[in-house]
Amino acid sequence: MTPRAGRAPRHALLVSTYDLGHSPFGLASPAAWLRERGWRVSVADTAIDPLDESAAAAADLIAVYVPMHTATRLAARLLPRLRSLNPRAHVMLYGLYAALNRDHLVALGADSVVSGEFEGALAALAAAIEAAVDPRTVETGPEVVLDRLEFRVPDRTGLPPPSRYAHVHLPDGSIRAAGHTEASRGCRHHCRHCPIVPVYDGRFRIVPREIVLEDIRRQVAQGAGHITFGDPDFWNGPGHAMPLVRELHAEHPHLTYDVTIKIEHLLAHADRLPELAATGCLFVTSAVEAVDDRILERLDKRHTRADFVMAAQRMRAAGLTLHPTFVAFTPWTTAAGWLDMLETIEELGLIEHVAPIQHAIRLLVPAGSRLLELPEVRGWTGPFDREALVHPWRHPDAEVDLLQQRALEVVTAGAAAGWPRASTFERLRELAARSAGRAARRVADAGSWRRAPVPYLSEPWYC
Repeated sequence: MTPRAGRAPRHALLVSTYDLGHSPFGLASPAAWLRERGWRVSVADTAIDPLDESAAAAADLIAVYVPMHTATRLAARLLPRLRSLNPRAHVMLYGLYAALNRDHLVALGADSVVSGEFEGALAALAAAIEAAVDPRTVETGPEVVLDRLEFRVPDRTGLPPPSRYAHVHLPDGSIRAAGHTEASRGCRHHCRHCPIVPVYDGRFRIVPREIVLEDIRRQVAQGAGHITFGDPDFWNGPGHAMPLVRELHAEHPHLTYDVTIKIEHLLAHADRLPELAATGCLFVTSAVEAVDDRILERLDKRHTRADFVMAAQRMRAAGLTLHPTFVAFTPWTTAAGWLDMLETIEELGLIEHVAPIQHAIRLLVPAGSRLLELPEVRGWTGPFDREALVHPWRHPDAEVDLLQQRALEVVTAGAAAGWPRASTFERLRELAARSAGRAARRVADAGSWRRAPVPYLSEPWYC
């Protein structure tokens, strides 16, 4: 579709504030839809470059992508500036956290929000703006949309090349520029702490294979030597995922990739692990969250400590690297329990596999969280804090909250000083042992580990 004769193309500005160091699919995908309508589209990844204020001032539509907690907090800071630069534009917030935080975002200057399958909603909004005198007065659709879309190939025109985004460190000391795509969105599961659940409620949506492959081709042409699949769980639909990576490997035999897969799925489909390795998968991220079965049950993770141990063993046997992630501090965490988590990581030989920040992460209770179904959680949390975008909570034992702060200080100091992961781990383990009233064991040869013996992304998985 093209603009009406005699009328200049409408202008949209799509903004990403943070997407884990990746080239944002959440900008490239809707950019393709809007350009198909004949719109002039500017894209701004403010995690990489400063905002182009002239593009913001000229836009009829400003749409800010909020796929996660950090991105939304950064977007909240940016909204008043965008509104000041352009009082007449329609400002939409879109992505997982948009509808969950509607009231706060609207108070800061947003005109509308949409979560879920947002491309069609943005295209519909563009059509309404084309017919309107005042873009801010147009009617918008539902705030959560789960329609099955006919995806377009993402258009990354205007975004920085892969070399400016996260890269992969390889065990031999070399690095590769990392591209990013999505083969699916949403998730089949209902983990209580997960922000996907209030929006998708157990549903997920597939991006057609040829769309994904073409997106990857274009990023490889720009210099990507590795691809991160941003799916919440790559094996929500293994019948879609495995033919995709087979075809990917046949076309790009030297390209590597990484995926995120639940512990539950790593065990249920363990026979597929060797094929992941054979098709170029370097590592798998899995949200283990805890090694205490009591905590795992409350989070409704559907795996146990024993499952985690078995998955780690099967991954190693298949020649794959497991990158576990954790919510180290919850209302149920004890000093002894935190020490047990660190000891388990050490016993499984996973010290270098875990980004240090994962040892200090504190549970977030976002708007709409299923955690609030638990009476004990409701007793520990306060009213929703719009600035922090969470229900604040205090641990029943104030000493554990202080322990988390000390752990974060150690991690921050290590990042600033460039400590090897093992050195940071050693300090954390000593802290944990003191707090639990036990003697600390030294991590063997921690000081000699100058380079990680496993592949990992330069931007640690966070939230």
